[in-house]
Amino acid sequence: MFEIRQLMTGAVLALAAISMAPAAVAENPIKSTRPINVIVPFSPGALIDIVARIYGEELSKRIGVPVVVENRPGAGAMVGTQRMLGEDPDRNTLLFVSSALAVMPSVQKNLSFDPGKDLSGIALLASSPTLIVVNANSPYKSLKDFIVTAKRLDTHLTYGSAGINSGTDLAGRYFHQEAGIKVQHVPYKGVQEAVSEVVAGRIDVAYPPIGLALPFLKSGQLRALGVTSEERSEFVPDVPTVAEQGMPEYEFSVWYSVAMNAKSDPEVKRYIADQILEINKEPAIRKHLQQQGLSPKALLLDDFDRYIADEIDKYKRIIEPGT
Repeated sequence: MFEIRQLMTGAVLALAAISMAPAAVAENPIKSTRPINVIVPFSPGALIDIVARIYGEELSKRIGVPVVVENRPGAGAMVGTQRMLGEDPDRNTLLFVSSALAVMPSVQKNLSFDPGKDLSGIALLASSPTLIVVNANSPYKSLKDFIVTAKRLDTHLTYGSAGINSGTDLAGRYFHQEAGIKVQHVPYKGVQEAVSEVVAGRIDVAYPPIGLALPFLKSGQLRALGVTSEERSEFVPDVPTVAEQGMPEYEFSVWYSVAMNAKSDPEVKRYIADQILEINKEPAIRKHLQQQGLSPKALLLDDFDRYIADEIDKYKRIIEPGT
């Protein structure tokens, strides 16, 4: 009897030890020790470049190999995307890209690739709604004031952006379409210039990401008429959404993500996605993103692919109204 009790006690202790053991870490399917390339299809210092370097450093620690960031700007992210797709899929090259990925099919008619088929979404990292901002001394106190004025035949309002078909152009164009107004576009090299022109009073309105507009709001140089997200932003909680102000279907955000070649090893893609999900949970990373005016997200693999497909359709409707 003593021996039986002793065996049972040993079994219980063994089970307890198993239950208390840490969860097994997924085996790393990346067999090569050579560096992993990260392609950023925008210039150094762009927001997605900052994000890529934050995540690249953390990924390197987790997977045990160097991660090298390479900037390949040009043609609205097309140059960098082609560069990534030109790599051997087994090299596990990553593309850190913004929502420009979903814009390409509508503005580049001779694409040598299909974003929906040749790319695999790995993870949606973060997003930022834009703000509708005017000069603090402008007569517009609300979106209603702005829309009513814009509909007058004798009014010629202007908006600035980072260039034709940039996110800050499309945010404005989409809003104008939904509001039924016409506002003349003034493209700049960057949205920073457009915002500065609103501050100076030389153009009427701009649609910058929240992080860029915040310093001017705090200094009292700009007034925010609305935020383009579905819900109010934690960064500007007193600013109502566009939806709250009579346009319930309107929502627009610039998003930041990671993609890979669709031909890459599915196990590697899942592994990278899992690592990014864990990185997203780290308080320091979330703080980094929030300091840039970004809201962390966690949409992976097939779910993110479906999101990209929906965004491609949305941008097509903005760029080609009536399609």
